[in-house]
Amino acid sequence: MDTSPIVTSPQLTPTDLERLSYLRSIQPARSTTLRSPSRGDRIADLVTQIVGSWRFIIIQSCLLTVWIVLNVVAWIGHWDPYPFILLNLALSFQAAYATPFILMSQNRQSTLDRDNAQQDLDCDIKAELEIELIHEKLDLLKEREIADLHEKLDSLKDREIANLHLLVRSQAETIARIEELLLRQITTDRR
Repeated sequence: MDTSPIVTSPQLTPTDLERLSYLRSIQPARSTTLRSPSRGDRIADLVTQIVGSWRFIIIQSCLLTVWIVLNVVAWIGHWDPYPFILLNLALSFQAAYATPFILMSQNRQSTLDRDNAQQDLDCDIKAELEIELIHEKLDLLKEREIADLHEKLDSLKDREIANLHLLVRSQAETIARIEELLLRQITTDRR
């Protein structure tokens, strides 16, 4: 858990800062433990897995075909003549019995999906707020750096101007001495 202080800024509202503090305090999604499914959940998942498989569809289709063929051809006797009322009763019973299992499994899966979506949303919001905060800190650092550079440039400029004044004064003194020597030379040469 990140315990670094949150810098107040004009970009992030107090609500954003409060949300970021909350998101920093909750457990990350990758370390969240899932509750183990109950016995009923496991049975519902198993029934749904079996009923929703191609293997089940193929086996059921074969059994239905055999049932219909045996009752139409009547090799054994017509225990369920056309319109196959007993077959319809068996299929209705199967559908009525399997539907609650399928619905329970779907409800559990939708709850897991909702929880995962909420964790994803929290993670995305946290990342967005953290990135905004990092941008603001970088902007603040950039502003400080620019202010420091301006200060250093002003200091350097003042120091260079002072050095130039000393140099100009030194050059002026040298020129004055040279002029004085030249004037002496000229006056001595005229005599």
